[in-house]
Amino acid sequence: MKATLKRAGEEALAALIRGGFAMVRALGPDRAGRIGAAVARTLGPLTSANRIARENIDAAFPEKSAAEREAILRESWENLGRTASEYVHLGDLWDFDPERPNTGRIELDVDSMARFERLRDDGQPAIIFAAHLANWELPAVAAMRHGLPAAALYRTPNNAAVARDILALRRGVMGTLIPAGPAAPIRMMEALDEGLHLGMLVDQRFGRGPKIRFFGREATAIPILARLARRFDCPIHGARAIRLPGGRFRLELTEAVQLVRDAKGQVDIQAATQQVNDIVEGWVREHPGQWLWQHRRWRM
Repeated sequence: MKATLKRAGEEALAALIRGGFAMVRALGPDRAGRIGAAVARTLGPLTSANRIARENIDAAFPEKSAAEREAILRESWENLGRTASEYVHLGDLWDFDPERPNTGRIELDVDSMARFERLRDDGQPAIIFAAHLANWELPAVAAMRHGLPAAALYRTPNNAAVARDILALRRGVMGTLIPAGPAAPIRMMEALDEGLHLGMLVDQRFGRGPKIRFFGREATAIPILARLARRFDCPIHGARAIRLPGGRFRLELTEAVQLVRDAKGQVDIQAATQQVNDIVEGWVREHPGQWLWQHRRWRM
């Protein structure tokens, strides 16, 4: 009886969310983004996550004025609201045409396009890391739209019915999807064995991970990228989205990152994890209002 009631509750919530998705889809990406930004800007400061974000920003940028830090906090809420509202519009947002580059919503520089084409055509696996910046789903959309064989790690909602509906949305615009969980490392290794390009977000807290320095403070980090790189000795690239005015984005793909190696010539897990997080910190410093400050990144 309890299990039946739980399933009924999950389905009811999923139905509400589907209705919300339908309303947001009807608004179109631009109106939905503006409304999402306004809602998050208004309601976000009323939540406990606002205190977390403010504390994180204050600690990361002690040299900035109170007004500057407040502007970062405000922009971060707006970015989060836009990103949530854009979820059902990912397929429409990605309008990059290689024959007519940079004429739509998406910008890619010549070097990033060349790197992408090399990755796509070399027949080898690779790992591509990203962070919760701007709309962080776009690199996975780019991979599928332009023929890069890819798999992406994602976190599933606790509600099984909601997870089912969100997975259906993702499958339409992304490649192979690997849910986070106990089986994820095996599936990630299988993806690399198959020659896929494995995408993952690396800027979250992981309590059992190595301790690193991030914005001058100690934090635990996700070590799986370094561990997989050590095992497979495959190229590592960073990918990020940058939100531009007018509902546009610029995507960048870095050159292969030469991870630090130990005396035996193997990838050094600790040093490589720090190295990747240093890159992410640099990205966040460039566009601090586009990062997800609302999570407990520094909780030990």
